[in-house]
Amino acid sequence: MFYKIIRPIARFIVWVLNGHLHIHHKNRLPKGNYILVAPHRTWWEPILFALGASPMEFMFMAKIELFKNPVLRFILDHAHAFPVDRKNPGPSALKIPVKGLRKGELSLIIFPSGTRHSAELKGGALLISKMSQKPMVPVVYQGPLSFKGLLKRKGLEVNFGDPITIDRKTKLTHENEKIIYQQLEDAWKKLDDELDPNFHYVAK
Repeated sequence: MFYKIIRPIARFIVWVLNGHLHIHHKNRLPKGNYILVAPHRTWWEPILFALGASPMEFMFMAKIELFKNPVLRFILDHAHAFPVDRKNPGPSALKIPVKGLRKGELSLIIFPSGTRHSAELKGGALLISKMSQKPMVPVVYQGPLSFKGLLKRKGLEVNFGDPITIDRKTKLTHENEKIIYQQLEDAWKKLDDELDPNFHYVAK
């Protein structure tokens, strides 16, 4: 219920601050729930992705430090967020999203690189996809990378790609992970090119 209340509020805030959210190829989203997998470019991407894929509701990982504030903890808990210790993730970083995905009610937003300042892809997204047997859907954001740029009302572009499924029998060896992550990288590149072939992300 709380999620349904804050979603229109978030949509209104985005409209007031910018007013130019454009969603591309929403028809590529699969039926049922799934895992949105994106390169991490801004802190507001999860909000835009969740708005773009509405009415689907999403879980997302949040750093454990954010849950120390009781008010913020209340909001995060009711917005389907779950805490992750980035230095020592632990098994819950996999168990919680896998369990939620298997129930079929919620989807997941995840950034395999972990932070906006890293291009290194980590294997958690693949393992969650395989364990839950839910497809990964590549998605990219193009637009302002700073809050100042956001207020200049430059376009916010979200582009969804075709689902990538990992067969239950596929062993996630180092070699297979490289192959699947190359699929993701290629998908992100294709999605970026669809929006703007000249786009090049530079971490702020």
